[in-house]
Amino acid sequence: MEYGLLIIAYLLGSIPTALFVGKWLFQVDIRTLGSNNPGATNTIRVLGKKAGIIVLLVDVGKGALATYLPLLLHSNLDPLYAGLIAVIGHCFPIFAGFRGGKAIATTAGFLIVYNPVLFLITFLTFFIVIFLSKYVFFGSISVGVAMLIYSFFEEGYHTDLIFFLFLLLLFFLHRSNIRNYLNHTELKINDKKLKDDRIPPKPIK
Repeated sequence: MEYGLLIIAYLLGSIPTALFVGKWLFQVDIRTLGSNNPGATNTIRVLGKKAGIIVLLVDVGKGALATYLPLLLHSNLDPLYAGLIAVIGHCFPIFAGFRGGKAIATTAGFLIVYNPVLFLITFLTFFIVIFLSKYVFFGSISVGVAMLIYSFFEEGYHTDLIFFLFLLLLFFLHRSNIRNYLNHTELKINDKKLKDDRIPPKPIK
């Protein structure tokens, strides 16, 4: 059952929400617009707040559901693994040519179920870092940093290693943002140029 749950968790994570919303409601491929990332942030940037909220809620929900499955089915599988596999699915989705998002929304859903206290700590850090730096990718990477620091206060080295690898994954996923930042081309959240990426609004029925 454990292996089956991991497969289900991966498939849940692989649902390319932003891609579906872009194609079904706006007839565009979100991966060709804005930052080219099929995630909630780029959806808000290109398609607007309503579309972005839909993507955010579904991406959070699939992480939460995948993490809750072992508990729901009384499995011996640690919810930690199910949740992180869903995050991997979100980043490398089989349904979208393994071109996925950058982990943050699905990680939020995973943490809500796995450890609500850690969720509050990490995403408070996320918003504070964005508020201070005005860069979303700094906030995203800070999620991994906060998770790793939190793991140092838990017994054993189990989560230390896992969260360290997760932090490395975040650096990998945000490598283009880091490169743009070093080249002084990464846009801040209050940059007026972001409005240029917005496509003409269409009503969401």
